[in-house]
Amino acid sequence: MAKAKYTTHLGMVDILPDESPKWRALEQIIHEEAARYNFEEIRTPIMEQTELIKRGIGQLTDIVTKEIFAFTKGDSNYVLRPELTAPVVRSYVQHHLAQRGGSQKLYYIGPMFRAERPQKGRQRQFHQFGVEVIGSGDPVADVECIAFMMSIYKRVGIKNFNLKLNSVGDPESREQYKNVLKDYLRPNLNQLSELSQKRFETNPMRILDSKEKEDQEFIKNAPVIGDHLNEDSAAHFKKVCDLLSSLEIEYTLDPLLVRGMDYYTRTAFELTSPDLGSQDALAGGGRYDLLVEEIGGQPTPAVGFAAGMERLFIACEELDISLAEPKTVDVFIATLGDTARDWAVKTLPVLRDRGVSATMDYLGRSLKAQMKDANRENARYALIVGDNELEAGKFTLRNMHESDEEQLDLEQIIQKVAHLSND
Repeated sequence: MAKAKYTTHLGMVDILPDESPKWRALEQIIHEEAARYNFEEIRTPIMEQTELIKRGIGQLTDIVTKEIFAFTKGDSNYVLRPELTAPVVRSYVQHHLAQRGGSQKLYYIGPMFRAERPQKGRQRQFHQFGVEVIGSGDPVADVECIAFMMSIYKRVGIKNFNLKLNSVGDPESREQYKNVLKDYLRPNLNQLSELSQKRFETNPMRILDSKEKEDQEFIKNAPVIGDHLNEDSAAHFKKVCDLLSSLEIEYTLDPLLVRGMDYYTRTAFELTSPDLGSQDALAGGGRYDLLVEEIGGQPTPAVGFAAGMERLFIACEELDISLAEPKTVDVFIATLGDTARDWAVKTLPVLRDRGVSATMDYLGRSLKAQMKDANRENARYALIVGDNELEAGKFTLRNMHESDEEQLDLEQIIQKVAHLSND
């Protein structure tokens, strides 16, 4: 087979016809669960202003410093969106969604882009679904997001996961904790990894996220932010934990969970699965009460999560979970001769208008080849048509799964197949 002249860019993959059904099935689950939780869908452009992403995510985060696809066109600076929280908040502010009243419960599904090193479950174009509850500072909103997230995985059939939970505090708590953390790390600063040394002054909490070997001993013994929460932050976190327990949602407290975005405040959470190996994250999120104001809106509390769709599919593969039924078509019309082909072309819309999925051979091949095609298409029935059938007004309807056949006129065929396809 000749090598293709043009191929996809590194870290960007085609979703081929055999894979598309599982994507549609997952999207349908997300839409249905969102309706049950009364979330409304929002869709934003895949390109945003570079400054929005830098301010929204944080100038010194790995995403902004290493991973964004940014470019200039004329006088404008664009970035392919690396995540959707900042764009959704931008839309919330731009279109004055607060005027709709109450908190805005929004969800999304779509592609994101990051210039990472491609690996299993992590591509440069990847897909996420997620929610944002904008306008509520109540712990109930935090729990609602977590419950929605869990409902997707339960609906899919994934049960082998762990919900990790932490509080990163409000700005006052976090500032106090940063000073305590820096005091702890400072005597051994030159023993930390190069990346952690850079983070020491700019964002020392991100050191707790480090995967570098030389940092692990210091991280393990580091002071935890939970010991430095002020009264309001501690009360908020306790209420989140109590509500989760009341819903019988199991969780593990993880004092090192800080998440990767600068905009998080108070609740932070992450869903992991051992079925994914070392890259075990399925979804994550938390509260970001400062972001709306940061990008030009009024001070507004908010909370949300994002989940990787490719990672969910990997977990499904590991657990042998099938999201979509095998592709099928109700009727494959196999024809003998030009007259029969002309009849088939006119009959296809008649079948489809009656709710029957139908197709035919487009290459004018032999009956044997057409029947192989009917099998490949997983057709429930083959409708065999030739000059004799056209003259008699009765056609051979073959059950492809049971290998029996009968002679019926077109109306009888439609009634039989339409009845079965609606069962």
